[in-house]
Amino acid sequence: MRHLLSTKGIDRATAVGILDVAEDMADVATREVKKLPTLRGKTVINLFFEDSTRTRTSFELAAKRLSADLVTFSAKGSSVSKGESLKDTAQTLAAMGADAVVIRHSASGAAHVLAQSGWIDAAILNAGDGTHEHPTQALLDAYTMRKRLHGVASRGRDLDGLRVTIVGDILHSRVARSNVWLLEALGASVTLVAPATLLPSDLSTWPVTYGYSFDAALDQSPDVVMMLRIQAERMSAAFFPNAREYAREWGLDDERLDRLRADTMVMHPGPMNRGLEISARAADSPRSTVLEQVANGVSIRMAVLYLLLSGEREADQ
Repeated sequence: MRHLLSTKGIDRATAVGILDVAEDMADVATREVKKLPTLRGKTVINLFFEDSTRTRTSFELAAKRLSADLVTFSAKGSSVSKGESLKDTAQTLAAMGADAVVIRHSASGAAHVLAQSGWIDAAILNAGDGTHEHPTQALLDAYTMRKRLHGVASRGRDLDGLRVTIVGDILHSRVARSNVWLLEALGASVTLVAPATLLPSDLSTWPVTYGYSFDAALDQSPDVVMMLRIQAERMSAAFFPNAREYAREWGLDDERLDRLRADTMVMHPGPMNRGLEISARAADSPRSTVLEQVANGVSIRMAVLYLLLSGEREADQ
């Protein structure tokens, strides 16, 4: 694996392998010294053109736990804010000797451009590009599902037969896209639920079923309900009349929470708009995996950095 740009094309064996390595990385967090020497001498650069808390922080912690040298580069306060192009920024990072670049960008395809341009000879990790994909979020979501399902017996397991319902702003969600392709590879079935205005216009090539009624989807007794944030910052028009109507029709409120099975997982990639797409009681219930997802993000990102850079390290020796 040279880069991680997308979950599309990842096969089941590769996906399970990444999740298994993350299991090993999670063990590091239980040690007195939460550190491995694996990437000592490697330089990881976080290149964030968009604001982020969870993803940026967990990539920072993952790199540090693997003993890599870390530089976090924010577009705000940098030369990017003065008009520097992605190419010039990449070449600057190349001159600094970057071994891996974790990039978040508002433009869909930015990570692919960086990986394929030849501007920099480094592993590229897509930490979210526009409305395209967010592969490590999908991996940590799948890891969280697997841990809830199988506990300590998770290693080597896929998600065969799991029924996942993803609800909300599918149109603008890179998390939804990455989850669809990864969950298919792992054997899960996915149903998308949203207002018609917040579904992509053509879903014929997506391995999903879809509908417009959250209540009808709940009647199918899903194993996982994943709520998505309304991404107002990516909307240039009104996609639904008002927040109250959205919450009434597509929000996981207390009434819908009570309809779920006791073992149904409630997921949200964060940040949450409590009272809009999810009620406070749903977010804080025992069914909720929200805090587990945050913790598991470090293990997944350690695994991905390890798989991208340790093989290169061994090849160089």
